[in-house]
Amino acid sequence: MSIENLKVFVTVAEQQHFSRAAEVLHLSQPGVSSHIRNLENEFGAKLLHRSPKQVKLTEAGTVLYKQAKQILAYYEEARQRIQQLQQQVTGTLHVGASFTIGEYVLPRLLAEYVDLYPMVDVQVQIGNTEEIVRGVRSHQLDIGLVEGQIPFADMATEPFMQDEMVVVSPVGHTLTQAARKRSRPSIAAEALHDQVWIVREAGSGTRDYSDRLLQKLGLRVKRMFVFGSSQGVKEAVMAGLGIAVLSRWVVRKELAAGELAELRLEGRHEARTFSIVRSREAVESMAAAMFLHKVKETGSADPTVG
Repeated sequence: MSIENLKVFVTVAEQQHFSRAAEVLHLSQPGVSSHIRNLENEFGAKLLHRSPKQVKLTEAGTVLYKQAKQILAYYEEARQRIQQLQQQVTGTLHVGASFTIGEYVLPRLLAEYVDLYPMVDVQVQIGNTEEIVRGVRSHQLDIGLVEGQIPFADMATEPFMQDEMVVVSPVGHTLTQAARKRSRPSIAAEALHDQVWIVREAGSGTRDYSDRLLQKLGLRVKRMFVFGSSQGVKEAVMAGLGIAVLSRWVVRKELAAGELAELRLEGRHEARTFSIVRSREAVESMAAAMFLHKVKETGSADPTVG
């Protein structure tokens, strides 16, 4: 039984005329007649007494009219509730973020998102870029926010923010002291030869950037210490173990407090891109769509990072 058939039947019964019903429904009169015939064939009963001047319900038609009114009312209520549900942002959202984003950018972003959409259950995973991409590819994560390069064709990648990278050193490091004595605070890239570097683990976006920077500058490395988090790298530098390349997000409080020193390289500004990664095969929920909107809004509002 078609809802459309019932709508036409109820309208004919209330208008008591086929042509007036056709006008109300914006249908042709033969179209209205076709709907009524379909119902009569389905129930095996005559539903309407037809005359040139008016239409009256048969006994069977009277029974159907009362039930049809209820069915249509229930149908409209269900339609409205489903429409409201679709307009409401609900459900579960699985977000993955690489360490720098997850520890320094995502908390503020999530606080604003949850305030707007309190009915969404947000679950967060923080790992290195490689781990987050793997989670998105396996559909364990709906969205990933990463800072490394994504080499997979089945992933949709979209930049949302620029992240400034800085070379940091202990406050008492010889390079820092030498820079302070000069009239210009920046140093030549060659001054970084034969230094001890503190780096992240393989698979990290920060490690990938560090490796590419050292290669691009052609630097000789005296020794390298590997830590599994940016916090660990930062603490090692503050302890005097060596120098490092880190996001300004990670070190800006320590730089402002004088607990770390920045080694500015002459003629260079280092930056990388924070990106949104999604599976091309995934079906986007309303919760995910609104989260993506919030991420892009955050990126456009703070494009320089720091």
